[in-house]
Amino acid sequence: MSTLLTSRIMTDVFGGITSGAVIALVALCLVIVWKSTNVLNFAQGAMGMFATFVGMNLVFHDTNYWLCLVLSVATGLVVGGLTERVLIRPLYGKPEINPIVVMVGFLGLLEALVPAIWASSFNTVPSPFSQVYFQSHGNTVLLSPFVLYQIALALGVMLVVALLFQYTTLGLKMRAAALAPEVSRLLGVRVNRLLTLGWMLSSGIGALAGVIVSTGHTLDATNLDGIFVSAFIAAAVGGLESPLGAVIGGLLIGLAQQFILNYWSANLAPLAGVIVLLISLAIKPQGIFTRTVTRRV
Repeated sequence: MSTLLTSRIMTDVFGGITSGAVIALVALCLVIVWKSTNVLNFAQGAMGMFATFVGMNLVFHDTNYWLCLVLSVATGLVVGGLTERVLIRPLYGKPEINPIVVMVGFLGLLEALVPAIWASSFNTVPSPFSQVYFQSHGNTVLLSPFVLYQIALALGVMLVVALLFQYTTLGLKMRAAALAPEVSRLLGVRVNRLLTLGWMLSSGIGALAGVIVSTGHTLDATNLDGIFVSAFIAAAVGGLESPLGAVIGGLLIGLAQQFILNYWSANLAPLAGVIVLLISLAIKPQGIFTRTVTRRV
């Protein structure tokens, strides 16, 4: 067992799951917004990092880490709600390109605003857990208390969101509000509130992803940019309608990156997402976990 845990292949699996869990978390944010409002949020990473800066910047002023995490998530909820009400709501019913253009512009605004406000705060966020890898009979296992914290937090949030959309009345109403808003209103569903809630939930989870990525590393406004690209591919691979698909897609890309890095070339590792995307498009272009809808004429 000790030999297995410290083997080269298990080292790659552990590394792939660690990075893939964060990718999956951001992909899940994209799926939540899509399922609740049918909008692709290209500012997801920037919104998450802005909220992360609001909360985690206080760590450098001797504020408790967990309090800063809660503040970051709360800020993410507020930013998401305001974004939907101020920027997105006037665009419902307009051409689909309009919200995309607006969110790309919002991305640039936030990434310029963060260094303008916190110009001297690009410091390393301390970890609440040890980052020293476990040892097994003198061999290193590529897991640490901090890595387990990252994986458990990310997978826990994914599970809660999946259960929300699949098994709760609230999740059903959010999906109905996005797919058929007029019919939902006739049935007594408060559509506007649910659309705002979808954005709040997505942005709050995005802030959590920003905290996970920044803990133990430098706090920077662009920390989620590269992850967002992989997450967008993961959401497309799994299907934009499927939270489970986002999770599976994110983990697949994380594992692919790690194995390409170790067995092929470090220069090709960033292309792992593209490789996974091409394979999935060949198998099922609409997304692996997207259900094919048959219409009777």
